[in-house]
Amino acid sequence: MPRPLAVLFDLDGTLIDSIGLLLKCVRHTFEGRTSAPTDAEWIAGIGTPLGAQLAAYANSDEEVEELTRRYRTFQREQHDELTNAFPGVVDTLLELERRGNPMGVVTSKSNEMMNRGLAWVGIDKLMRTTIGMDSCTIHKPEPFPVLLALEELGYSPDEAVFVGDSPHDILSGNAAGVTSIAALWGPFSRAQIDPAQPNVYLDRIEDLLPVLDDLQRKEPRT
Repeated sequence: MPRPLAVLFDLDGTLIDSIGLLLKCVRHTFEGRTSAPTDAEWIAGIGTPLGAQLAAYANSDEEVEELTRRYRTFQREQHDELTNAFPGVVDTLLELERRGNPMGVVTSKSNEMMNRGLAWVGIDKLMRTTIGMDSCTIHKPEPFPVLLALEELGYSPDEAVFVGDSPHDILSGNAAGVTSIAALWGPFSRAQIDPAQPNVYLDRIEDLLPVLDDLQRKEPRT
């Protein structure tokens, strides 16, 4: 029998419901400025590094650094109040742990806030690898962070899935050669994710369990 599939997850919008926090942070960061992103523009960039998102609305590296400080300070203050696990996440991950599926996180969030979020919702001990923004210099939608997580787990791409809510996650997973699974409970609609061509769509995280059963039998769902 093949060993249980490795399951990699994005963090924001996939495991933890923190979109309200992210939007509140960016509104605070750009308060009083003439050039500021709309909520839709900011959401479209979720899944990519913060610095890259901020740079689109700044005139210099120094300005990006100042905006980053404002964002991070506010994020640390507001984090716990506005961060929760999505319904079904904890129970599903506990079942994956029971089944022997090694799990990991691949996110463009800073390692500090990634670790804080995982610990706050109580799933940090379930992750055998955690790849954040500070873990590498090449980020989603490139395949590198997914491949790095697999290397740490000792798994090949054909033994793994990557569950994410954004097109950046799906593109990264596809480029890495894993089975890409779109999480439709996050801020991105199916129409927004469709162009990235995920292998599987999920309406609820609980539906991941039967999908993995099918993949384990080499009968992937479409």
